[in-house]
Amino acid sequence: MTKRISILGATGSIGQSAVSVLEADRERFSVHAVTADSNALKLAETAIRVNAAVAVIRDPVALPLLKQALAGTPVKVAAGDEALADIAGEQVDLTLSAIVGAAGVAPTAAAVRAGNSIALANKECLTCAGSSFMKLVARYGVNLLPVDSEHNAVFQLLQGHDMADVARITLTASGGPFLGWSKARLSDVTRAQALAHPVWSMGDKISIDSATLMNKGLELIEARYLFGLEPRHLDVVIHPQSVVHAFVTLRDGAVHAELGAADMRRPIAHCFYWPERRTEPFEALPLASLTDLTFQKPDLDRFPALQLAKDAMEKGQGAETVLNAANELAVAYFLENRIAFTDIPAIVRQTLAESERYGLLHEPGSVEAALELDREARVIAARMLLPRQKSASQKPTAQERRSNPTV
Repeated sequence: MTKRISILGATGSIGQSAVSVLEADRERFSVHAVTADSNALKLAETAIRVNAAVAVIRDPVALPLLKQALAGTPVKVAAGDEALADIAGEQVDLTLSAIVGAAGVAPTAAAVRAGNSIALANKECLTCAGSSFMKLVARYGVNLLPVDSEHNAVFQLLQGHDMADVARITLTASGGPFLGWSKARLSDVTRAQALAHPVWSMGDKISIDSATLMNKGLELIEARYLFGLEPRHLDVVIHPQSVVHAFVTLRDGAVHAELGAADMRRPIAHCFYWPERRTEPFEALPLASLTDLTFQKPDLDRFPALQLAKDAMEKGQGAETVLNAANELAVAYFLENRIAFTDIPAIVRQTLAESERYGLLHEPGSVEAALELDREARVIAARMLLPRQKSASQKPTAQERRSNPTV
């Protein structure tokens, strides 16, 4: 039986990995729609590769280029936020939610309301609108399948276990590119250095989150809602080899681990075929070569973003929404070289404090209310960023200080 799939965010790293999975088994899958933010040429190329029926670009300015690139093909095209929500709300067997950032929340919610099973790679559905999004999932009775390697690992480890028997879920973190760096050295991190992840090939935003360890904090929040555990039952360990993706500790002390190659096609394929298992045409983990697997506690002094996420998780959904919004904006500014790397957690901390002062850390009552709080938090975060932009632009880099000691 052919499974119809829509890919929201088809031109990103997750979307392109999904395309590889689909191309390996064309008889089993058909693609209804592919979407992208603004990369019209990549979207057109992807639509042709997977024989998509529809291609939607969120940025209307890119529509003429998309039409030109798909001229002579049967692929229908559309543009704009409304078109994106409409196509996401069309019924298919499975929607891959891979849009980066809070921009992916509303389209994914539309897919849930259509009754589509969701392969969730957009973490903001849970870090921005966790409780409300999960209520929506329960209301429409859809399957929610986690794509993130860590959560997909936990999902598999929990099969056959009663949640009452689960004492702890531990997610692993590679530690990013700055695992051994001193706190002082982190102030001079460049964009290129932060994007150079030692293990995974990812998009820009998640690469920066990995470098600050905020990604792992956001994943703890995701795990809270996906698996229904209290924050005290969730933990993180640094595992630079990225072979073990998660541990589940049962109440009798047994610890179960999921191991796999650092290849996102593996969890994507698991979600696409679920509840079946199929032979995957990807490289299996070479067990005989696993000579050194190490684990250590994260350094919350050097990487305070993880502690900020833990604190927000303890406070509740409103704090999580603000944390996510402030971090997303701060990361965007860093990627534009407008602030320093160490400014990212500082901005998040200040935005949380200011939002609490304004009484904004209440739990949103709906997905729409969460998105409204997200917008309010971004306004506050932008104000926090203003003075830091000047200091970041005026601050000499380590290289500049070495070449000119007077700066």
